[in-house]
Amino acid sequence: MYKKMYYQLFNAVTDAINALANSNTIQARWILVKAQQECEEIFLEGEEENE
Repeated sequence: MYKKMYYQLFNAVTDAINALANSNTIQARWILVKAQQECEEIFLEGEEENE
């Protein structure tokens, strides 16, 4: 679970950095918010599996 979350977040941060390098702050924010939501879903799914 944590490995999947790490890769998800790492890729999103890389994409956000590239968006910022192109002065696209709105896209960078959207990428990070989406990654945060996806990682939260992965975490919650993992919690349910452990119950």
